[in-house]
Amino acid sequence: MEEPRTTNREPILATELDVKKAAAINTLLLRPIGILPVKAGDPIRPFALGLWNEIRPLLKPDVPVMSLRRSTSAFLHSKRYYHACAQQGSMRHDLDGNPVEPLSDEDRLAAHQRLATLRQTQAQAKATVQHEEPPAPPVLSKAELIRASLLGRRSDRAAR
Repeated sequence: MEEPRTTNREPILATELDVKKAAAINTLLLRPIGILPVKAGDPIRPFALGLWNEIRPLLKPDVPVMSLRRSTSAFLHSKRYYHACAQQGSMRHDLDGNPVEPLSDEDRLAAHQRLATLRQTQAQAKATVQHEEPPAPPVLSKAELIRASLLGRRSDRAAR
C-alpha cells in the first residue's frame, strides 16, 4: 500500500487545538504528564502500549474516569496523532515523553488507514456541502398570497 505524506521523518508538530486537548487532559490529573505537548510546535508523540494504566491512577479524586477517557480519546483520535503514528520510524513514548519502542508495522498501517478514512470523510463532507441546493420556496396559492399581504398590513398598524 502506498504511504503518501507519511514517509516524512520530521516530527508532527502540535497546533493550538492539540495543545488545548492536552491541557484538558492535564487539568484532570494530579500532575501534568510529559508526553503531551505544552505549546504549539511541540512534537506529538505516540503513546506507549498500556499507558492508560499509568495515566488513570493520576486522575484527581473528584473527577470521573469517563471525563479522562473522553479527553484522552479526543487527543488520541485526532488526525495529527494518527499522522504521527503513521510515520516511518515513529516511536512510542512513556509517560514522561521518553522513547520506549518503535511502532509496529501493523500499528503504522492501522494509523495510515485511519488517516485515509478521515481524509475520505472530509472530502465527502465538502462535496456534500458544495452540492446542496437551497430548498425551493413553498408555492403559495393566490388566496394565501392575499391573506399574507393583509396580515402583514395589520401587523404594520399594530407596530405604529
